[in-house]
Amino acid sequence: MTATTAPATVSFASASDTREQKPRLTLLAPDVYGYISDFDPNCGFVVAEDQVVLIDTRPTPRMARDFLAAIRSVTDKPVRTIVLTHYHAVRVMGASAFDEVQAIIASQGTLDWIRTRGQADFDSEVGRFPRLFEGVEEIPGLTLPTISFDSRMSLWLGGGRELQLLALGRGHSSGDTVAWLPEAGVCFSGDVVENRCGVYAGDAYIRDWAATLDAVAALHPRTLVPGRGAVLQGEAACTEAIRLTQDFLATLLGAVQAGIDAGESLKGCFARAEAAMVPRFGDWPVFRHVLPFDVSRAYDELTGTEHPVVWTAERDRALWQALHG
Repeated sequence: MTATTAPATVSFASASDTREQKPRLTLLAPDVYGYISDFDPNCGFVVAEDQVVLIDTRPTPRMARDFLAAIRSVTDKPVRTIVLTHYHAVRVMGASAFDEVQAIIASQGTLDWIRTRGQADFDSEVGRFPRLFEGVEEIPGLTLPTISFDSRMSLWLGGGRELQLLALGRGHSSGDTVAWLPEAGVCFSGDVVENRCGVYAGDAYIRDWAATLDAVAALHPRTLVPGRGAVLQGEAACTEAIRLTQDFLATLLGAVQAGIDAGESLKGCFARAEAAMVPRFGDWPVFRHVLPFDVSRAYDELTGTEHPVVWTAERDRALWQALHG
């Protein structure tokens, strides 16, 4: 299939995605590691003076135990702190695998969304990503932060090293956190930035997102771990990934706005967005998965619905049927 040819049939979300991806441990800077997949959600960790600090956790305890084994290949220090970049289940539900944890940290926006929509999101994501929820029966319940912050928090790692947790603005969700190591120039962006992978905007504030991405760019990262895709090395590559994420979102908004202006329905806006985006983005992993949810959110936002409507498993299926049926 080429980037300009739609598939004859489209399975629901990522239900047909069965190819196993083995994350790779990647040294980013001294004592700073990424746990990087081809295009599954990335995570990572920092080895501090007396502990390990995780950036996200993997989707289930079973998958998180593989992450822990990778951590143990480079350090035996206890995993005491988990940082959540945002509330989506694929990033937070593996936390119970780390039994020495003393603090789970998230922005206030993320805590609010876990409380108000965390269970619905979990149920929805299990249906969308069956492969990513291997061992789902082990999950004891929602992962709730024990510490929250408004816009900025610093973790001091020893030796003068600082890990800054920055809530730079609404974007992929209401409470996205970027983990930034200024001395090393390493940024863990969560899903605020993607590297040539479909950009999920189903729970986004899409028009605000561009400014949030500008704030990430203003850090001038030299190494960037995107939500999905390969690690970016060098300031130019980091900047390009940020701009490509902005371009994806701008193209989405432009196409949906054109459809609204022409009096088209959601399905008509979806067809218009697909035609506009496939030539440039259609070969990106998970593009076909994210596009219906992205168009739905863009349509809502552009027609006056400020806050993203909560996704449920039932709403997911109804949307997919309406656009692909």
